[in-house]
Amino acid sequence: MPRIRGASIEEHHEMVWAELAGALRELLLERDYDSINMGHIAARAGLARNTLYNYARDKSALVLALTERAARPALARVAAIAGRAEEPAAARLREIVEAFLRASMDQALQPMFRPGAGPLVAEVPKGPGNPFNAIVAEVENVVRDGIGRGEFRDVGDVPLTVELLSGVVRAGAERLGREPGAFATTVHASQEVILAALNHRPGERSVQD
Repeated sequence: MPRIRGASIEEHHEMVWAELAGALRELLLERDYDSINMGHIAARAGLARNTLYNYARDKSALVLALTERAARPALARVAAIAGRAEEPAAARLREIVEAFLRASMDQALQPMFRPGAGPLVAEVPKGPGNPFNAIVAEVENVVRDGIGRGEFRDVGDVPLTVELLSGVVRAGAERLGREPGAFATTVHASQEVILAALNHRPGERSVQD
C-alpha cells in the first residue's frame, strides 16, 4: 500500500495533485505536449506509473483534471473583478482580459490553448462546474451590466457575442504560448478589439444621452 503523506487521505491527494501540476509545468517547458506521456509525468512527480492511473485513466484525462484545478484561481479573480459593480463595465472587462491572459501563461493551462487543442477543450465537462464556462458567465454579466447602464450598445444576443469575443482572448492566449514576451501588446490588442465590438458606434446615442 502506498505511503500516505499528510494528515488525511484528502490532504495526501491534494499534495499529489500539486506534484502532478508541478511535473506537468516542468515538462511543458522542456518538450512539446504531444511528446509527453504518462510515464514522463509519473517519473517527474516521483510516482509509480501504476499510482498515476489512480488519478486519471490517460494523459488527456489527467491534463483536463489539472487544467480545471489550475483554472480555479483565474475564476476567483475574474469573479472578484466582475463583482465590482460600482466600477464601469469597460474597466472591469479590461481587467478581466488581462487577468485571464496572465493566467493562460501558466504552463498547466497552456495545453488548452495550443493550436489544434479543440478535442481537449471539448472534453472539459459542461455545466456550472466547468471553470471556463463560469468565467464566460461572469463576462456575460459584465456585458449585460454595461448595456443596462448605456456604456455598451445593445448587442442583442449577449451569450453569442461573448462566445465570439472569447475567440479573441483564446487567440491572445495562443500567441502568448508562442511568445510570452508579447504579454503587454497582446493584452492591449485583445482589450481594444473586444471593447470596439461593444462600444457605441459613431453617431449612436447611449440610453443615458
